[in-house]
Amino acid sequence: MAGAEQQHVEMRSARSRRLAIGIAGALVALSAMPAAAQRIENSVAVFAALDKVTAKISRLEVPLNETRSFGALKVTPRVCYTREPTEPPKTTTFVEVDETLLDGKEKRIFSGWMFADSPGLNAVEHPVFDVWLTDCAQPRTTAQRPPRAGPTPGIAPEPEREEPDLPRRRRVPR
Repeated sequence: MAGAEQQHVEMRSARSRRLAIGIAGALVALSAMPAAAQRIENSVAVFAALDKVTAKISRLEVPLNETRSFGALKVTPRVCYTREPTEPPKTTTFVEVDETLLDGKEKRIFSGWMFADSPGLNAVEHPVFDVWLTDCAQPRTTAQRPPRAGPTPGIAPEPEREEPDLPRRRRVPR
């Protein structure tokens, strides 16, 4: 019977070691994951706008929830997010663009997210005008990622985009 007890104790000991190794592995994996970068909420979205007739590019600085015209287009940003300068760039805005038609009516031609680091991804392409996000300005607050509870009414949730694996700089204490 002593042999059976010894074998039982050894099995429990082996299970405990495997559990400890699994927990240690999980902790190592979690510590290797980069911390979620904080996003900065800004008061102004900065766009580049191209008039294809004159080949002129203009800079549009539009405060959030205000509308600015560029030719027949009306641009209204709703939010504009950036990151700390030490983080990989991820400048995004949710914007609505309306076109004023010849009869005076307005038609929504774009409503969605734009990314400054991928201007061709979701730029407004119009027969006469192009508009794309270049930056955000006038930081208001720094906020953690919003909870995944549900979308804000009237604004589509920011799409998840895979971040490239970039080397992280170590912060040196001062």
